[in-house]
Amino acid sequence: MTNQIHFLLIFSLLLFSTATSSFIGVNFGRVADNLPPPSSVANFLTSQTTLTSVKLFDCDPQILQAFANTNISLTVNIPNANIIPLTDPSAAQSWVSSNILPYHPQTIIRYIAVGNEVHFSGDKTLIANTVKAMESIHQALLTSKITDIKVTTPHSLAILPPLMSPSSGHFQKGYDHVFFGPLLEFHRKTKSPFMVNPYPYFGFNASMIEFAIFKKNDGVLDKATGLKYYNMFDYLMDGVYSAMKRLGYDDVDIAVGETGWPSAGDPATEPAATLDNAVSYNGNLVKHLKSGKGTPLMPNRTFDTYIFALFNENLKESVSERNYGLFRPDFSPVYDVGVLKSPSQAGGPTTAPSPTESGGKWCVAKPDATDDKLQGNLDYVCSLGIDCKPIQDGGPCFDPNTVRSHASYAMNAYYHINGQQDSDCFFDGTGVVTSSDPSMISTLTCI
Repeated sequence: MTNQIHFLLIFSLLLFSTATSSFIGVNFGRVADNLPPPSSVANFLTSQTTLTSVKLFDCDPQILQAFANTNISLTVNIPNANIIPLTDPSAAQSWVSSNILPYHPQTIIRYIAVGNEVHFSGDKTLIANTVKAMESIHQALLTSKITDIKVTTPHSLAILPPLMSPSSGHFQKGYDHVFFGPLLEFHRKTKSPFMVNPYPYFGFNASMIEFAIFKKNDGVLDKATGLKYYNMFDYLMDGVYSAMKRLGYDDVDIAVGETGWPSAGDPATEPAATLDNAVSYNGNLVKHLKSGKGTPLMPNRTFDTYIFALFNENLKESVSERNYGLFRPDFSPVYDVGVLKSPSQAGGPTTAPSPTESGGKWCVAKPDATDDKLQGNLDYVCSLGIDCKPIQDGGPCFDPNTVRSHASYAMNAYYHINGQQDSDCFFDGTGVVTSSDPSMISTLTCI
């Protein structure tokens, strides 16, 4: 009996460790011309969100420097064009020396992603050299005495033929043993995860929308296993697992490099890209991941997961591609999926500084900023826990009762609380830093 209790205790601890060791992070895409500087992004993520990891699509030194000593880990990326040169061990060593050593360990780098969706590119030469480049980078890390950074490469779900059921999942013929076998062997030896990008948004039909976005549905039965699925995320992840198991690598960890849902799209061609659907998919995904329940074929198994994306990116091609962000470039939330800190976590309600505490700089609304934009700034700042009571009815700064006056008060409070960095007065182009004391202006007497 004692041995049984001891075994159950160890097993329970293992389950608890597994369920809590994975993280929920976010992709930091930068196909935009209006994004805040990396230092402001790092400050925002650490002070206002519970996100603990960020995935990049490059290895920008400014970002690596900005995230130093933040306890937020990074996944950095080597572009596809650099894969073949990095099969040369000396080139790989040079890359690690230039891109990793100057920042590690002050900046926590969790993964190096070698390429992005190389199989989807269809470039056979690129595909044939990916594992070799990964091996070279891994060896260069070991030579540099770095053992806490894992090497991986993200895959689109095009690696699988259309799934008739999760248990039927298998890799594309012609690539299963030639590419995925050696790749999974690398992951097993290096204890690194097989990284995939499951997007239910791209794999559903109109009759399956509830299934795709985690809403209540009748479920989909896998007749081969007798297991029933109530969301497409689990369905796709188990399809990947089944493909890995067919090659004998079901013990390799799986990570999610990208997944998400657009909050807006072209009504004619992208009708499912709506705010309600994005809130449902990403919000329920976060809850599902935090539960640690795993999937039907992988119970109690968790996955490092990066939501796509941190910001809306205004230079993407389609409307939906421009609207995957959890936040706008001014840090206002498009919607909250449960990653914003409560006011107490973020430091509690904070009041605006008095003019004598301002250091001679203030943040105010631009003259041409519209009331709609300023109302959005006001709502955002007050939602962060900054003390907006002075501008509420009956407060000492309620008058003048205008959106412009109230927004300027809130924007100035946010600006000073974040250290008076010019970027913290950007507010999507509606804020401006001034050295003229706004309290001398009759319409802004409370700033």
